Amino acid sequence: MAGVTEERCLDIGCGRYNRFVKTFKKKKGVGIDVYPYEGLSEEEVVEDLASFPFPDGSFDSVTFIANLNHVPAGDRDRELREAFRCLKDGGNIVITMGNPLAEIVIHWLARFSDRFLGTRVDLDGERGMDEEEDYYLTDREIINRLDQAGFTDTRKKYFITQWGLNHIFIGWKNSMRT
Repeated sequence: MAGVTEERCLDIGCGRYNRFVKTFKKKKGVGIDVYPYEGLSEEEVVEDLASFPFPDGSFDSVTFIANLNHVPAGDRDRELREAFRCLKDGGNIVITMGNPLAEIVIHWLARFSDRFLGTRVDLDGERGMDEEEDYYLTDREIINRLDQAGFTDTRKKYFITQWGLNHIFIGWKNSMRT
């Protein structure tokens, strides 16, 4: 994820231990989630992801790593507008999403592994899935929602995880790439 490692990042839906910010970003950012996963501090757990506790223009990048599909459908546009608000001019949003078939298979395997092998890999099973969540979002839906939130110059690329089936979407605030 070029450009994300050196700058201040907001990771939305950070999950257990806030790993992206604490490990990959080396604490140059903030991770937040609505669920009190293991390893999250009180400050990392927020009540509403459609109203971020940060001033306008606080971050260079905002990430949704494999989780925009878990934002309830009725909240997705508001949450993306909040991400836009929190970005500096020229900042970017990075969203990853697996191929639909891969997402369904991976969710099923995680649930199976936890239930029958005693692992703890199914984060969705840990917190429960809301009826407005989805196992995946289509490329078109992601791009449309980014456009509606004000992002421009959105690009989709493939990257190598889960057998090359993940997509990465990068959109820009005011298209002023840095």
